[in-house]
Amino acid sequence: MASNVIAAPRSASMKYNRNKGGGSKFEMFAWLFMRLSGVVLVVLIFGHLFVNLMVGQGVHAIDFGFVAGKWASPFWQVWDLLMLWLAMLHGTNGVRTIINDYAEKDGTRMVLKTVLYIAALVIVVLGTLVIFTFNPCPLDASGVPLPGGFCGK
Repeated sequence: MASNVIAAPRSASMKYNRNKGGGSKFEMFAWLFMRLSGVVLVVLIFGHLFVNLMVGQGVHAIDFGFVAGKWASPFWQVWDLLMLWLAMLHGTNGVRTIINDYAEKDGTRMVLKTVLYIAALVIVVLGTLVIFTFNPCPLDASGVPLPGGFCGK
């Protein structure tokens, strides 16, 4: 029966903080970021859902043209960019905390956090590139829209 007991979480920063008699400023800012970004994300996500699902024809209107029309506006590009960045940073910080709490060995903790940070960076960079380089009407070398595409004839 004792083998089914889950050990209490242990944070790598906790053992250092006890010796110093104070908290880590990074951990305090990470805690504060989680609360503030969570509130902002709720607004961004519900705004996104409202515009995409409730306004106009609702979910039936979402297609390539709908996204192309939205991303033609800098307002929606920035909205989606903020949603992407905050969601990735918020999620990465949460997983970082879980890794600190449950990874027992320092080497394991370092490998897991390195993979986490690389994955988060790749997703943020690729997502940002997609938002700002999205072109619904790609052109060929002569400047004519490609045939068979969204804008081609």
